Amino acid sequence: METHPRRTVLAAALGAAAAAATAGTAQAHGDRGERRFVKRRLKAMSLEEKVGQLFTVYAYGRTADTTDAADVAKNQETHGVNNAAELIATYRVGGIIYFTWSNNVVNPDQITALSNGLQASSTADNGNPLLISTDQEHGLVVRIGPPATQLPGAMALGATHDTGAARDAAVISGTELRAMGLNVNFAPDADVNVNPANPVIGIRSFGSDAEHVAGFAAAQVEGYQARGDLAATVKHFPGHGDTEDDSHTDLPQIDHTYEEWQEVDAPPFRAAIDAGVGAIMSAHIQFPALDATLTPATLSKPILTGLLREELGYEGVIVTDSLAMEGVREGYGDDRIPVLALLAGVDMLLMPVDLDLAYNAVLTAIAEGELTEKRIDESVTRILCLKYRLGLFDDPYADPDEVAEIVGIPASLEAAQALSDRTTTLVTNDGTLPIPTDGGSVLVTGWGETTTNVLTATFSQRGFSPTRLVTGIAPTQAQIDAAVAAAAGQSFIVVTTNGVADNPTQTDLVKALAATGVPVVAVGVKNPYDIAHFTDEANAYLATYSYSADGLESAVSVILGAVAPQGRLPVDIPRADDPESVLFAFGHGLSYS
Repeated sequence: METHPRRTVLAAALGAAAAAATAGTAQAHGDRGERRFVKRRLKAMSLEEKVGQLFTVYAYGRTADTTDAADVAKNQETHGVNNAAELIATYRVGGIIYFTWSNNVVNPDQITALSNGLQASSTADNGNPLLISTDQEHGLVVRIGPPATQLPGAMALGATHDTGAARDAAVISGTELRAMGLNVNFAPDADVNVNPANPVIGIRSFGSDAEHVAGFAAAQVEGYQARGDLAATVKHFPGHGDTEDDSHTDLPQIDHTYEEWQEVDAPPFRAAIDAGVGAIMSAHIQFPALDATLTPATLSKPILTGLLREELGYEGVIVTDSLAMEGVREGYGDDRIPVLALLAGVDMLLMPVDLDLAYNAVLTAIAEGELTEKRIDESVTRILCLKYRLGLFDDPYADPDEVAEIVGIPASLEAAQALSDRTTTLVTNDGTLPIPTDGGSVLVTGWGETTTNVLTATFSQRGFSPTRLVTGIAPTQAQIDAAVAAAAGQSFIVVTTNGVADNPTQTDLVKALAATGVPVVAVGVKNPYDIAHFTDEANAYLATYSYSADGLESAVSVILGAVAPQGRLPVDIPRADDPESVLFAFGHGLSYS
């Protein structure tokens, strides 16, 4: 029997994940050969080279030596260099992070060539290989889009209540990232989303139960690190799950007691550490019970050294969240932030606003005695050890010939859709679902240009005659009236919602559509909490935890009965009129009899 080579790649990767289920990166921190190698490497480095290793930054361009005028202009404005190759030569940075907006991620072949070009620049003249990273959480946060495999995000995976599903998703994603030359993923999110109003975590979390999140976070660490050549990064320590502020624009405060932190926030990080996680990312939050001075966690020695290093026993790399975020810049100068972070216990400084300022601020702090070279050596040792464990000193490159056999292959795409089909949660249903599949008319309305487009196309492919009417995030009365008019004569209505608590006219839309007498199927395409605002109006409510194409495909399959609803809530949904009361509990989910 002939074996399909692309399926073999996926099967081998999944097998590796199973073998590494409790091993994480597998290499012990005390490996004698590693210690000797890193000690020699460190001894040969200048102080300036050591300080460079502390920074992970971005550079504009599709290639390491780009001459594109727009990218060169942006690099000059941001870093005072023409391209990434010059940036590396100037500062000897320890890592590079990829984004779409920095023109780094166009397609798999381009990404692979960029990664290899960066590594060639960094290892020239016996330089150190790079940690090349991105935030490929999947779901809401995706940096590398199709044709790379798009997988369910954290809360969607949490709805499977199967940590094996999370591990499998991470294996696929991690294998593809490494094939394109990346070796660090800033995922998974280990925050416990106990606050439905959380504006920055939400569906990026696996759920609202600490042990549930812990199991899923550990499973993804194991999956990402199964091959031993990519490091996972759990975030955002000490826990960002109970805030109503976004640390990109504000400095949030978590008011849990120390005991609540132990019970709610800490378990996922403990589990990730036990799984051998490669790195842990700090949060730009205040946590008075953990540091009464209200110093942001990223700059807090009691939190990063006292709790993470000493109490939890973590010995690996601590990386900051972006130092360009307002949560850490509030009250601190861009020259002080990197120094204070290092004093707190940080190893890698991510995306300072001004690299030259930050780099020289660290050198000045050493010259003036505020920081010691011994302290710098501690962090550089951890960084070099991670690079050693990932095999980067042996071979930092990706094989361009393997990309097409690994990234976005049919077996992975099929696995992703199968995983997605297990996530859709039927929260309410008065018997309207499943809809008979013999065709008919359907009005697709509500939030999202792309979301409603995908749903419309999917219903059309299934033999239905859809009408599409987008009403947006905050429907006006005129838009609601237009949707009601469009509902006339339809067999059923699918209305997508997103953030109803902050946009109450979405509730008005659902109620007005329900008043037409046409069956209404509401689909919450982001956070699952919307149903609390129209419990009695919709005939059925589905939570997809995502507006990705696979998630919407799964929703249509459930609506039409082609796939049975299997997902169960990974969070409590509180009542809208009494947030202390639970309307639908963790684990709730209906099925078809």
